[in-house]
Amino acid sequence: MRIARSALIDPAHNEVYGVAAVALSFFMFAYSSRFGPISILVYYSLWFVLVLADYRQALGNYLKYLWIFGFALFCFISAFWSPAFGISLRTAIQYLTHVVCALIAMRTISVLTLTRGAILGTAIVLVYSILFGTYLYDAIDGSYSFVGAFSSKNQLGFYASLGLFFAASYLLIWRQKGLWLMASGGVGLLSAYCLLASQSATSAITTAGVLALCAGYMPVAHLSPNHRKLLVAGLVVIGVVAIIGALQIGAVDAVLGIFGKDSTLTGRTYLWQQGIEAVRERPVLGIGYQGYWVAGFADAERLWDDFFITGRSGFHFHNTFIEVAVETGLIGLALLCLIMLTNVFGHLSAMLSRNRDPASTLLCALSILLLMRAFVEVDVLFPYQIGSFLMFYAAGRLTLRRAPAPFAYPAGGRRTIIA
Repeated sequence: MRIARSALIDPAHNEVYGVAAVALSFFMFAYSSRFGPISILVYYSLWFVLVLADYRQALGNYLKYLWIFGFALFCFISAFWSPAFGISLRTAIQYLTHVVCALIAMRTISVLTLTRGAILGTAIVLVYSILFGTYLYDAIDGSYSFVGAFSSKNQLGFYASLGLFFAASYLLIWRQKGLWLMASGGVGLLSAYCLLASQSATSAITTAGVLALCAGYMPVAHLSPNHRKLLVAGLVVIGVVAIIGALQIGAVDAVLGIFGKDSTLTGRTYLWQQGIEAVRERPVLGIGYQGYWVAGFADAERLWDDFFITGRSGFHFHNTFIEVAVETGLIGLALLCLIMLTNVFGHLSAMLSRNRDPASTLLCALSILLLMRAFVEVDVLFPYQIGSFLMFYAAGRLTLRRAPAPFAYPAGGRRTIIA
């Protein structure tokens, strides 16, 4: 049976393939450590097969993507001064190819298809965790928490956070009806359950914050672009003042107390201090991508012992900016911040300037979620992670030319233009 190319690479006609590819990618990212190299091969095949179908549509002009590749390329270059050259070089190559896959997805998969694939993907990931998951003891805070089929409650919490975000966005942002709306409701409830079971304060707080922003923006979206920009600018100023005031009166400790956490964030502040000390040793270029957490290296071994990490792997500074500065210095930090901030402000500008643009609204909210989590987690620095995949997908969407016709919300719930 011959399959038409449009069923694979045309965003207007490849919904079936796109949803399946995104969902499988979610599953492979979540459990690649369990299934090994075969899962990575499946992930690559899902996206590189589109290059074989139509390389021009799948790849496009990579000169437009130099600012997106900047951080990944610098990670590759940093391998040549890393004390763990082999590890750094291999991981940097994996990261570069991972970026390529995200950009292929960006050119061939619409944001609505991505949303549906994410809903299905998180459902599969969370159901698998419920069926085959376990509870683990946290030696730092002395509690047991459900980690699912992951090695950390924060990983389960992140996928539950994404499931809740995409499910809620289907109702709040896309305003679609039909079976997918019913499915998103079920996935939202499943994600909320897993989020509570994981006891991940980071995921719960950031998810609640982003969903509140989405819900608050919905009435604002009905205003004209000029009024919308003025109102949002005023709300941002008020929000900044409110946050500063909350910090002064100790609201952070009160919020953390709800989740049973203290002001040290379960040892994170000590880790941040150690990371800042490491940055001071090599501030400009860093130690090299993936060159710090290496078995046998004194500083890594000491911190593993401090935090009872017996496996000698899967650990980090729990802060994206510190982790990047340690490994790739201030240059790498600037390159990554360029991508993250461009995502937020680029999609925010499109969201405020265009009438009814759900794609930009969703990607802006997603970029804000990743930016918020960057202060306490490391979601976008490694290959074969859903956080980095989504970050580069969102960045790539800023390079696409927009169709002149806006998205219209149809009364019957069927889309008229695919975003």
